[in-house]
Amino acid sequence: MLIAVSVACGWTAWSGHVLTLPVAVLFPALWAMSPSRLTALLVSAGYFLAASRGLPQGVANFYAADLWPGLLLWTSASLTFAGVHAVLWKARPEGKSPGEGRTGLAMAARYLAAAVLMGLPPFGITGWAHPLTAAGVLFPGWGWCGLVAMTAGLAIMTSRCWPAVAIVLGGFWLWSAATWTSPNLPEGWKGVDLEQGSSLGRDGSLDYHRDLIATVRAAASEKTRFIVLPESALGFWTPTVARFWSQGLRGSELTVIAGADVIDPGGYDNVMVAISADEARILYRQRMPVPVSMWQPWRAWTGQGGGARANFFGNPVVQSDGQKLAVLICYEQLLLWPVLHSMLHSPSAIVAPGNGWWTAGTSIVAIQNASVVAWAKLFGLPVVTAFNK
Repeated sequence: MLIAVSVACGWTAWSGHVLTLPVAVLFPALWAMSPSRLTALLVSAGYFLAASRGLPQGVANFYAADLWPGLLLWTSASLTFAGVHAVLWKARPEGKSPGEGRTGLAMAARYLAAAVLMGLPPFGITGWAHPLTAAGVLFPGWGWCGLVAMTAGLAIMTSRCWPAVAIVLGGFWLWSAATWTSPNLPEGWKGVDLEQGSSLGRDGSLDYHRDLIATVRAAASEKTRFIVLPESALGFWTPTVARFWSQGLRGSELTVIAGADVIDPGGYDNVMVAISADEARILYRQRMPVPVSMWQPWRAWTGQGGGARANFFGNPVVQSDGQKLAVLICYEQLLLWPVLHSMLHSPSAIVAPGNGWWTAGTSIVAIQNASVVAWAKLFGLPVVTAFNK
């Protein structure tokens, strides 16, 4: 029963609807109720596998292969989450009820340790579906106080007081749902979604860039000063591309923020660049590319080179026209630490581009959007997104 409820919890919370995220707060209680370490392992695996259920199909789309590579990656990724929670689970002494006395304090501390481990590298590299993400739904606008309240609530959910805590959090959930509004766009900003599938950024011709510049100009209104394009929209970032775009934007006050790749003999950086008629520069280097498909550290260890670099704790915020921006490219939107790392530096807005063509038939992009919206609501920040499908 615990395993079945845990699967339902993960499936519902991470359905791609931001208001369902608080269902994830049930997971700590289910984990703490487990009568054995094996059950704790299966409860954790059930939650994680259900939450990340779109991965097998997404990997199959990406590699144009059958489901088996995706199933293998899906199962392997779940081992980290389930393993950490299984190792930190502790059996209660005989005769003690779940969460009683010192046993309850120990279980709460162990859950918090698991939450920290799954929020930070190295385990946090696959730390998807973190229950703390729901803080933005339960405590919109509370900022760091909301994060502390959510952390305390998750810890107490492992104690025998969990029904009372669930009722209290449920009250916050109902109030939030009744008064919910989506985050605003930053003033003067606009995100442009594209539907170019896997071909995005792979055509380096000037005709491709000319058409994209025309799309940007057509999307801009009189009040628009910044246009955001999806991850990888510009393909390889070269001096020729930079000059061509700056020339294409002459006569306008627009600044285009778009995804590109900067390549050198040792590998490449997945970046966002800022282009205007006067300048073109690298704005942001991705802190955590997608493991396996992009980030392949073993290639450097074996002297082969290649793969995307992970700038783990680099550029938490970037400056553009006097604004401090928190940029979260695609995969980073699913993780905990890149968001909190940026929030420590008090950004004025969140910019969240992505390239989700490979997620067709799954809810992955919807989950990314829900996560970004939840964090934006928690810290009261405007957010602009731009995705390729």
